[in-house]
Amino acid sequence: MSGREKAVRCLVAGRVQGVFYRAATAEQARRLRLDGWARNLPDGRVEVVAAGDVDAVAELAQWLWSGPPAADVRSVSVEVWEEPVERGFATR
Repeated sequence: MSGREKAVRCLVAGRVQGVFYRAATAEQARRLRLDGWARNLPDGRVEVVAAGDVDAVAELAQWLWSGPPAADVRSVSVEVWEEPVERGFATR
């Protein structure tokens, strides 16, 4: 990654499964031209890994606090992601 790029892993808790959270996140990430994925975790959280332009990553991380209309986000934790991220943004 260049100096203007970064990757993060976000864990989103609250009512975030069954409310189109992953699909809405993928739509936002693609609009921002980010790579990565969103997937449901067994404990009810959603994991989002996003990589790309530092400002776009920050914008997505901020958007995760609201999500789609039916979501009720209680917390978003953000940590640096060091592993490779495939091109494109997927829901898993």
